[in-house]
Order: sequence, then C-alpha cells, then structure tokens
Amino acid sequence: MFILRGLIYLFAVAGIAQLVSLEGYRSLTLSEYSEHSLTEYMQDVMSFLSCMLFLYASRLDAKLKIASTLLAALLGMMFVRESDSLLDHYVFDGAWQSIVLLIFACVMIFLIGRFSKIYASLKEYSLEVSFGIFLAGFVTLLAFSRMMGRSSFWQAVMGDSYMRIVKNIVEESIETFGYSLILIAAIELVFVCLKRKKQADLLVSDS
Repeated sequence: MFILRGLIYLFAVAGIAQLVSLEGYRSLTLSEYSEHSLTEYMQDVMSFLSCMLFLYASRLDAKLKIASTLLAALLGMMFVRESDSLLDHYVFDGAWQSIVLLIFACVMIFLIGRFSKIYASLKEYSLEVSFGIFLAGFVTLLAFSRMMGRSSFWQAVMGDSYMRIVKNIVEESIETFGYSLILIAAIELVFVCLKRKKQADLLVSDS
C-alpha cells in the first residue's frame, strides 16, 4: 500500500509540474503567471483541500485535535491570502484581512480552556510522518520560494536581459510544489487518524 501511495504522489506531483508549464506552452512569450493563472488556481485548490483535510483529521483523533485544527486554520488563512485579488474585487478592498482576522478569532475562541494541551497535541503530531512532510512544504513555501523569487537576485544574474516572467515562473513553481507537499502531509495525517480510530474502535469492541 505504501508503495502505491508513493507512486500516486510521484505521478501527482509530476502532473502538477506539467500543469504549471501549460501556460508557458500555451501563451509562450505572453505568459504572465499572474494571480489569474492556472498555477495560482492550483495553489488555491490545494490550500483549500489541505484545510479541509486537516479539519477532517481533527474530528478523527482526540490527541491530534488541537494540532489538526491549528493547521486547518493556518491553511484556511493561507487560502484566503491566496484569494486576495478575488476578494478585493468581488467583496471589498481589504476583505481578505478581515476574513483572516475572523479565522484567527475563531481559533482563539476554540483554544479557550485548551491552552495547556497545545504543546502535547503538537508534540504528538511531530511524531507522525505527516509532520516532516508538512514542515518541508511550509519551509519551501514561505522561505525557499521567497528567497528564489527575489527580483534583485534575478536582475543580478540576468543583467540587462532581466525578465520578470522568469522570476515569476520560478517563484510560483516552487510555491506550488510547497503546497503539494502540504497537501500530501494532510492526506497522510488523515490516513494516520483513520488507522488510529479503527484501532481504538477495535479495542472498544473487544472489551
């Protein structure tokens, strides 16, 4: 089963990389990789799915409930941030900040009376394979993509031939890969929680 999952993830990430390149093949030198590109839409979808999966995991395992809820909230805020242009256009300017603050407030309310359990839940999560995958994706998304997407770096390398589109492609591609890893982490956590729930149910039925 683990070999099959590995192959599925392999082909899924390869497929995502192919989808990232589609705009370049289709629009050629007119490619923009802007906020309304297929790459950005994939980031929206993956962040939303990750949020939902972490939220689902929080309902399956009591020990991981707080950690999963915090991760779901984090991905929810990231999804809202990725959708900022749509929210600003169709709702009101600055809507995404208001929604992020609302999610943060809901998390604070959820944590009332549970603050002493946060560390234990996060530590429990750190023992799972999902944690390492999530951390790799998070660092890729928030650190590596930003460092590789610096305009100053690409201007220094390309000189007078600097093209912003090249910077955008590299940065957005790495961001998409980071979201892919986070989605895989969310899927793996759900598998772990389902397995633990099944084992708990068997113990209850045996007793």
